[in-house]
Amino acid sequence: MPLSANRQDYLLLLLLAAAWGSSFFLIKIAVVTIPPLTVAAGRIVIGAALLVLFVRARGGRLPCRPRTWAMLTLMGAVGMVLPFALIGWGETRIDSGLAAILISAVPFFTILLAHRFVPDEPLSLGKLVGVALGFLGVLLLIGPAALRGLGADLLAQLAVVAAAVCYAIAGVLIRRLGGLAPEVAAAGMLTTAAGVALSAALLVDRPWSLTPTPAALAAVAALGLISTAGGYILFFRIIARAGTGFASFNNYLVPVMGVLWGALLLDETIDPRAFFALLLILGGVTAPRLWPHRTAKSAGA
Repeated sequence: MPLSANRQDYLLLLLLAAAWGSSFFLIKIAVVTIPPLTVAAGRIVIGAALLVLFVRARGGRLPCRPRTWAMLTLMGAVGMVLPFALIGWGETRIDSGLAAILISAVPFFTILLAHRFVPDEPLSLGKLVGVALGFLGVLLLIGPAALRGLGADLLAQLAVVAAAVCYAIAGVLIRRLGGLAPEVAAAGMLTTAAGVALSAALLVDRPWSLTPTPAALAAVAALGLISTAGGYILFFRIIARAGTGFASFNNYLVPVMGVLWGALLLDETIDPRAFFALLLILGGVTAPRLWPHRTAKSAGA
């Protein structure tokens, strides 16, 4: 039977969006004095260390089977190291608003891949409507003006879109892993990703020669603690409960949470259009429940 989300899953999705809501802002601060690859390595290493401690504190153990570690390594490379570096590099050349719009393509790629490779996540009319409403909501929230730079630096924009594809692939791989508690799977993936990212950063960026600002270091630490360690525990749990397609809709809620964090912590003014954007995004997130078991083909789409 196709997976479906309940009220608790929606709450977890909101918590995940809150954890990831400040990522683009923190990345923008960090890459001013720290190269994107080192930013990715720093947040992953911090997140991995915290999650391993968390698993052991709960009496858990990391996987033992080589096949499981091979899958976790692939997931870490495709779902973390590569997209983190691509987004970080892309944001050195394009605005964070445009990057947020481009990365919101994750749900579209995810539902297509899940339909093909995950038996209990068929494509539905509700999912297609949800993707469309969610994207329009993100566009309204950030503002169509952010699209003015579309095509100006095509390579940087394609890098962010490629990151969206990586996230979608990783979500499908997580569903095909199975058998591990969410915190154990997240700790394992982060551990393998930390090794890959740290090796690449040491080779390419020579981080010992950098002179990062305190603000950049604080941003990397926050990315590791909140967005990486906390966020990935929630992400794995949501995928296990409600599926990778549902979990991917957090990409629409993340910009909303970013606006709310700015209003709460930085005393920023919320544009009235944000409320209309929120309605569109919430409509997009809930739309799959309207036609949960009908494929786009059977629905006449």
